[in-house]
Amino acid sequence: MAELAGKTALVTGASKGIGRAIADRLAAEGADVVLVARDGEALASAAAMIASRHGVRAIGIAADLATEEGCVAAADKTVATLGGLDILVNCAGDTKAGAFPVQPDADWTAGFALKFFGAVRLTRALWGPLKARKGTVINIGGAAAYTPSPGFMVGGAVNAALAHFTKSLSKQGLVDDVNVNIIHPGATVTERMEALIRQEAAASGLAEDEVRRRNLERAGIRRLGSPEDIAEAVAFLCSPRARHIQGVGIAIDGGATPGL
Repeated sequence: MAELAGKTALVTGASKGIGRAIADRLAAEGADVVLVARDGEALASAAAMIASRHGVRAIGIAADLATEEGCVAAADKTVATLGGLDILVNCAGDTKAGAFPVQPDADWTAGFALKFFGAVRLTRALWGPLKARKGTVINIGGAAAYTPSPGFMVGGAVNAALAHFTKSLSKQGLVDDVNVNIIHPGATVTERMEALIRQEAAASGLAEDEVRRRNLERAGIRRLGSPEDIAEAVAFLCSPRARHIQGVGIAIDGGATPGL
C-alpha cells in the first residue's frame, strides 16, 4: 500500500522543476495534491498529468505567494477543496543572481517576498489544519545557505533566513505535533538553474558554458542533481518512518557543501 494513501498535500512552486517533481512523487505514494504557482496554464497541465498518472486528485491553484493575500487565498481554497491538510511543501522561490554593487533593491525585496515571506505566511495560514492532522512541513531552501557567494547574495541570505525559520518552527512543531524540516538542494538541472547561469554570466562577463564549467569544477561533484533526487527525500520525510526526524537541514548536493 502506498505510504501516503489518504493524505493530502500542498506543494508550492509546483508548475515546473523541483516543485513539480515533489508533487508527482507524493502523488505516487497515494496523496491527493494541490499544486500552487503563478502560472495557471502550466499548473493545469501539471495537475492533469499527475492525476492521470497516479489516479489521485491533483488540483492547480494559481496564486501570487509574494503577497499575504495570495497566501491566505491559496490556504483557504486548499482546505476547502481537500477538507484539511497533512503535508505542506514550501518550494516556491525566484531569487536572482547578480553582482552586489549593481544589483537593485527590487531583487532583494522580491527574493524575500516570495521564498521567505511566502513560506512564513502560508505556513501560518495552514498551521491549524496541519496541527489538527499532526502533519508535516518541508521547506525547500538551497545549499547557498551554507556557502556564501558574492554572485548569489540574495539567494544565500533568503535560504539562510528560511533555515533559521525552519529550526525555530520545529520547536513549535514539538508542542503541536507537526514535523518541520528543510532540504537544501545543490546545483539541480531545472529551468531555474539555467536562468541563474544566464544571470551569473551577465554579471561576471563570462560565457554561459564557462559559468557551467566553473560551477561544476568548484562543486567537485560527480553529476548535477535532478528534481527527482529532491522529491525522493521529501517523500521519505513525509512518511511515518521519518517521524522522529525534526528540525534538521539536509543538503542534497552530491557532496558539494564544504562545511559541517
